[in-house]
Amino acid sequence: MPDSTTRRTFLRQSGGAFAGAAVVPHFPVHARGSDEIRFAVIGCGGRGSGAANQILNTKGNVKLVAAHDAFAHKARNMVNGLKKKYGEKVAVPDDQVFDDLDGYKKAIDCDVDLVVIATPPGFKPQQFEYAVNKGRHVFMEKPVAVDAPGVRRVLNANDAAKQQNLMVAIGLQRRHEERYKDCVKRLQDGAIGDINLMRVYWNGGGIWYRQREQHHTDMGFQCHNWYHYIWTCGDQIAEQHIHNIDVGCWVKGMFPVEANGMGGGERRLNGDRSKSQIFDHTFVEYTFEDGTKMYSQGRHLAGAFNRVAEFAHGSKGTAQVGGWIHPFGEKRMRIKGKGGGHQQEQHDMIEALMRGETYNEGHYGAMSTFAAILGREACYSGKIIKASDLLERGRDYCPGIDGFTLASAPPLQKGDDGLYPVPIPGKHNPFA
Repeated sequence: MPDSTTRRTFLRQSGGAFAGAAVVPHFPVHARGSDEIRFAVIGCGGRGSGAANQILNTKGNVKLVAAHDAFAHKARNMVNGLKKKYGEKVAVPDDQVFDDLDGYKKAIDCDVDLVVIATPPGFKPQQFEYAVNKGRHVFMEKPVAVDAPGVRRVLNANDAAKQQNLMVAIGLQRRHEERYKDCVKRLQDGAIGDINLMRVYWNGGGIWYRQREQHHTDMGFQCHNWYHYIWTCGDQIAEQHIHNIDVGCWVKGMFPVEANGMGGGERRLNGDRSKSQIFDHTFVEYTFEDGTKMYSQGRHLAGAFNRVAEFAHGSKGTAQVGGWIHPFGEKRMRIKGKGGGHQQEQHDMIEALMRGETYNEGHYGAMSTFAAILGREACYSGKIIKASDLLERGRDYCPGIDGFTLASAPPLQKGDDGLYPVPIPGKHNPFA
C-alpha cells in the first residue's frame, strides 16, 4: 500500500482518473532527446502483435526495435510479419529477440523509450515494475494482475512512474472511444439523474484450448495454454469481463467496497478438469460505498444468451453506455461517435508522447482489475468479500514468479487424480 494513502481513500480515489487521465508535461520524452519513439514488445501473441501493429499505424515517428516472448518462434513470427507490412519502421536485429520467461528484462534493457506489455496477466506486475524501474514509458494490456499481491505491486510501481512522469497507458480501450466518453460524461452530468444501478455483461460462447506440444515443459504448456489457469489469466471475469466492470466503475466514479457472487465450471471443455481450472460462468452483486449496486454476468457457454454491454439505471431514465440514453418520458437518444478503441488508444498515447506529454491510467487499470478479482473471489468462495480485506491480505496465486523460467515447476499442479484443483464455493479460502 502506498504510504501516502489510507485503505479507505485508496479504494475511493476517482477524480481525474475517471474523467480522463491527467496530462503531465514531460521533457524530454525520449532518452536520446530525439523525436523517434523506439519500442519493445513483451508478449508477442494476439494482443502484443495487435498493439504493435496499431502503434506502427499511428502518425508518430515510431520504430519497433526489440521483442520478447516465452517462445522464440512467436517473437520472430511477429517481427517478420510486421516487417513485411511496415518495412524500416521494424528494425529488430536477431540479437534483440528474446525468449524464456525472464527474457523480458533483456528486451526492456535495450535502447527503448516505450515498452508494450501484453503477456499473460500473472506476469505483468513484475514486468511493469521492471520497466518503471528502468525509466520506460509503458503500454500494458488489461488485466494488470491476477491477485491482490499483484495489484498492490502494480499500484506501488505506478506511484514510482508518476514520480518520474512516465507514460502509463492501460488497454481498457473503451475509455478512448468517443461514444463511450460522450455517454459517460452525459451520465455523470445527470442525463438520467442519480445512477442507482449498473448492469454489466460479457456473455459469449467460449475460448480456445491449445494442445500440448512435444517441446513443452509443464511450465511451457501452462504458459502456452494460459487462459485455463487462475495464476496465468485470473479467470474470464478478469481477462475479458474486466472491460464491462471497468465501464460500470467509470460511470459511478468509484470502485466497489464489497461483493458476493456465484458461479461454476460445469461445461467448459465438457467439464474436463484435466484441461482447465477456471469457471465458465459467474454472477456478482457488487456494492458501492453509496449503497448502490452493480450486477455482473460473465459467461462462456455455447448455445446460451450472449451479450457484451453495460447498462445504467438512474432516477430519471436508463442508458446503454456508449449506445443510447433514454430519459423517462422522452425519446431515446442515440450516442454518436467513433468506436475503434484499440487503435485510438495508441493514437492518443503516441500523439501525447510526440508532444512531450504523458498521462497515467495505472490507478484505474489496477483498481478495475482488482474489482474483477474481488468478484471472482466472491464467486469462488460463496462469501461476501470486503474489498479492503481482500486488497490487504488476498491470496497469492503466483508465489515465486520472479524466479520463473520455462524449466521451473509451475505453481499449479494436478492432483493424484490427474485433475487440476478447482475452487469450491463454501470451501474456497480467498485469504489462504
